[in-house]
Amino acid sequence: METTELLAIIARGEDGKHQFKANLTNQNTLAAEMVAFSNSEGGLILLGVSDNGQIAGLTTQDIARLNQLISNAASQSVRPPINPQTENIAFADGLVMVVKIDKGISKPYMDNQGAIWIKSGSDKRKVTAREEIQRMFQDAGLVHADGVPVTGATVNDLDRDYFDAFLQKEFAESLTDQTIALPQLLENMNLMHAGQLNMTGLLLFGRQPQFRLPVYVVKAVAFPGNAIEEQNYLDSQDFNGKIAELFQHSLSFILGNIRHIQAEQSFNSLGEPEIPRIVFEELIANALIHRDYFVSAPIRLLIFANRIEIISPGHLPNSLTIANIKRGNSNIRNPILASFATRILPYRGLGSGILRALKAWPTIEFDDDRDGNQFKAIIYRGMSNVVGMDEDKEGNVSDE
Repeated sequence: METTELLAIIARGEDGKHQFKANLTNQNTLAAEMVAFSNSEGGLILLGVSDNGQIAGLTTQDIARLNQLISNAASQSVRPPINPQTENIAFADGLVMVVKIDKGISKPYMDNQGAIWIKSGSDKRKVTAREEIQRMFQDAGLVHADGVPVTGATVNDLDRDYFDAFLQKEFAESLTDQTIALPQLLENMNLMHAGQLNMTGLLLFGRQPQFRLPVYVVKAVAFPGNAIEEQNYLDSQDFNGKIAELFQHSLSFILGNIRHIQAEQSFNSLGEPEIPRIVFEELIANALIHRDYFVSAPIRLLIFANRIEIISPGHLPNSLTIANIKRGNSNIRNPILASFATRILPYRGLGSGILRALKAWPTIEFDDDRDGNQFKAIIYRGMSNVVGMDEDKEGNVSDE
């Protein structure tokens, strides 16, 4: 690292990627900082720099001691061990050691007391909420929310008629044709474990999934303008039911609250939706299948005069980016659910849904909000209803 680059970092002050320490003597304190960076986006620890950004400087003896401290902390006090890189930069007031901690690939990392730390702004905090710990295991591919058993959900929660119809349609067999008990059949299909339906089993085939999983609903609101209004809206509905029902209700809500165009069809025809139906089919299915089920929040559908927003709990998993998904790349967060979705929803599971939506309607914007832990698809509507004005997505209006 060049001296000018390091000075520029110091001038900006501490943040979520840069931590300043005048000196360190405590191995556990250093380990906690390493854990926090590894569990977050990685970053730099600058040793020899005071909290206020002044160069405190280190001696060559300090450097030798700190190298040993860093090695011990990374190998003995961080689980699993990590491999930080160090670089020494010379200043008139002494040396500054730059310790680089990469974003971890084996999250969650813990200190030798079993504590899990993450960055919170320029500081760090201990993770204690079960939901947040589960998400970290999910990011590491060690657990998937769709396979987690739902407390209290047994075969009595199964919609047997619906499940029987699924078996007959997909496998040409009914429940009465089975030679094994229903719980064993469900377990063989990855829908149950130890006598409890997992999240996939309940969301796909449960009689009343929201009785056990009340937050996994879809909330839909249509507004007359371009901003959220608490008291003034055109339509508002909450949808419950199986995933197939959530899909149909969500699609019907959007299609029922946007314009339809006659084009060259007869006067008595219903007309074609202003935005192709396939756009909403792909994006709603994507939201239901790939949302983060460790986040206790509903999917939201918001219809405005100039756009439609489909908001899913959970940002894109792992290192997946918006650029990746626009190229057709995918990272399946809920593999069991995705394996059944191809038989229940208009979903192909090949990472091509976003591409089909963009091909049918290019004016779609995606927002991967990692701080807010949500993913948003924004489908912009035609502006033929706005004469002589430009409106931005926040609802501000300016005369041309």
